[in-house]
Amino acid sequence: MKDEYVDIVDENNKVLYKTSKLDAHKKGLLHRTVISEVIDSKGRWLLFDPSDHKQDAGQYVSPIGGHVRSGETIEEGLKREAFEETGLKGFKFKFIGKKIFNRFVIGRQENHFFTVYEIYSDEKPVLSYETSDYKYFTRKEIKDKMRTNPKIFGGTFHFVYKHIYNEFNP
Repeated sequence: MKDEYVDIVDENNKVLYKTSKLDAHKKGLLHRTVISEVIDSKGRWLLFDPSDHKQDAGQYVSPIGGHVRSGETIEEGLKREAFEETGLKGFKFKFIGKKIFNRFVIGRQENHFFTVYEIYSDEKPVLSYETSDYKYFTRKEIKDKMRTNPKIFGGTFHFVYKHIYNEFNP
């Protein structure tokens, strides 16, 4: 399988050059990733349990999280990733925030410029090979679980809610 290309960016999200995603992770280069929460009309948040081969397996994470391809706009990346990871298309969405997330996980350096959105949809998600299960949580349940059982959520989820959704700090 041919490796996809990503844009390497600076801390202001300005494109510097492009390289393979593999090279970006190998060298810890900063590149764009789109993250999105999916919220239904009842205000429940859809969270996924990643498959065993993915980071944060066995913990709940945002249902949409993926690399923005080189030359792709962030919104194009959001729509593509939403369809690939949940089967959603034709949805309403809102920009929430952005932040750099740098960690070493599953043998690679992930230095991501996160752009976070919320998608609003009542469609039933379609699981991909990247996801083993899903569950809906109310905002109160997330906040309570962050205090009482934070390990049910993955590291990326913790980062987004600590740095983007400040209300969820335990």
